[in-house]
Amino acid sequence: MTWNAAWRETALPELAARDWDLIVVGGGISGAGILREAARRGWKCLLLEQRDFAWGTSSRSSKMVHGGLRYIAKGQLGLTRDSVRERQRLLSEAPGLVDALPFLFPHYRGQFPGPKVFGGLLGVYDALAGQRLHRYQPLRELRFLAPGLQDEQLLGATQFTDAVTDDARLVMRVLGEARAEGGEALNGLRVVELTRDSGRIIGLQAEDSESGQRYAFHARVVAQATGAWADALRRKEGLEHIRPLRGSHLLLPAWRLPVAQAISFMHRQDRRPVFVFPWEGATVIGTTDLDHAETLDRDARITSDEVDYLLAACAQVFPAAGVSRDDVLSSWAGVRPVVSADAAPTSKPSDEKREHALWVEPGCVTLAGGKLTTFRLLALEVLRACAPFADKTVEDVGQPVFHRPAALSLPGLSATQQRRLAGRHGLALPHLAALLDELGGERIGVSDTLWAELAQACDDELVLHLDDLLLRRTRIGLLLADGAAAELPRIRALCQPRLGWSDARWDAEQQRYLELWRRCYSLP
Repeated sequence: MTWNAAWRETALPELAARDWDLIVVGGGISGAGILREAARRGWKCLLLEQRDFAWGTSSRSSKMVHGGLRYIAKGQLGLTRDSVRERQRLLSEAPGLVDALPFLFPHYRGQFPGPKVFGGLLGVYDALAGQRLHRYQPLRELRFLAPGLQDEQLLGATQFTDAVTDDARLVMRVLGEARAEGGEALNGLRVVELTRDSGRIIGLQAEDSESGQRYAFHARVVAQATGAWADALRRKEGLEHIRPLRGSHLLLPAWRLPVAQAISFMHRQDRRPVFVFPWEGATVIGTTDLDHAETLDRDARITSDEVDYLLAACAQVFPAAGVSRDDVLSSWAGVRPVVSADAAPTSKPSDEKREHALWVEPGCVTLAGGKLTTFRLLALEVLRACAPFADKTVEDVGQPVFHRPAALSLPGLSATQQRRLAGRHGLALPHLAALLDELGGERIGVSDTLWAELAQACDDELVLHLDDLLLRRTRIGLLLADGAAAELPRIRALCQPRLGWSDARWDAEQQRYLELWRRCYSLP
């Protein structure tokens, strides 16, 4: 069934009237994973997202599907083991969406960690993954692998492998798998309060952001996966709480700083790990790690100090490139939901452990923290905690998260393009193939995104607002200059009829989008 705003308007009252085994609150990767695992087990399950799917951290992460190399140094071997195994699972199940990314860690004379220490850490890392994925690159080879790298006192570099993704598309792909097995998902539904009866949660009240109408939903159990908002609705006990930490990034045109792999290094200002890496045909510089004191209900944004910090990082390893503010195409800032036990944290943000927590009260389980890479394991842990309230059992029999996309020939597209589309769209690939027949395989500007993908999102990916389309369903608002402003007339011609918007609605959406982009996705 078509999954768009017209469907949502019709379906919402009927979905609110049902009795659910499970309602998931939060439409990021954690919530999508919970819905997917519940749906495959036959649970009657519904997901509600207050803004848009992946609106929060899950569209503004560092895009890394990694095993958490730095967690080895902190002694968190269990977290690292789970992460590297889930990384390998995602690489095998979702090629074209989750892809291997080589990393280089340059070693300079007198700096820590040196080649032997770092190689030892990677030995443990590879052992946990069950394969050897690192090697030392001497200086003579490094000049070919990473031309322009700062070579004063450079000894060589250690090369290892992790993975990269489009985080928002990962969320949409997981939601698509959940819906294919009977789960439902709605965006624009803000949970106002949890409904309690005799001390147990039996459902919730949610407000529709489009109409302002409130709906009562009933469920045997509620799972909260709201990221940085985890403290908002739950009944608080103990000292543990969410410490919101902001991670900001800069995006450059690939021609301005071409890199074939990620360059990972320690920032000389605070000895934090930072990186420069290729993503979606562009180059990313990231990331910061700071306490986020602004309201969570507004899009996070980079600060001027963070811009200076990231440009200084770039200059540290690529001094001859001379990258400046004028070279930046866009920025994004995400808020990490880190669990802290300190009432007034005094430790550095980067010193906080990244382990998750489950907070349980009768009829409700709240997930706090967690990593993108391990979303499947987190989902299973949440479901096991929910199961007694829903009179269910949960076993992990190792089923894949993703169905294999249909084997389709997409004439006129390269093998790389076909792999990319299969990874990002999964079960929706046949519909996309029909749109390719209609619209052709033309790319939007210099991006890898096709015009047919915009049409696909309008038709069947529950787009409510223009920023949903340009910042999350596709990433052209990040990848093209000025938020893709030059392409907006053609985007309008293609998308306005498919979205069913009047001229006045389109004009209002476009103005809203451009103001949002200038405030939160450009530079301060």
